[in-house]
Amino acid sequence: MYGVGEEPDPRFSLANERTFLAWLRTSLALMAGGIAVEAINPFEGFLQTALALVLLVVGILTAATAFGRWAATERAMRTGRPLPAPRLAAVLSLCLVAAGAVAVLLLALR
Repeated sequence: MYGVGEEPDPRFSLANERTFLAWLRTSLALMAGGIAVEAINPFEGFLQTALALVLLVVGILTAATAFGRWAATERAMRTGRPLPAPRLAAVLSLCLVAAGAVAVLLLALR
């Protein structure tokens, strides 16, 4: 990838890297939340496991797609193309809404 195009302004590359690291932090927080829901055992049954799995899977997918997003953005900056659309944010938002709905349901049934 670094052999493609021209070197962008370092500020833009560093901002892209900071964004990548923020996505990784988000991923770690989601996975820790999934482990906590299962380990602390505030709820019992299928919904608890479902909530934990949703958080873990979303965390894993966030980490997996964060690198691709970083690479696509870096490539776009180096070749002078438009930046890619932020699809990861929309998917993450929908998954978090689903996880939040399950958590509210679990609390209401307690």
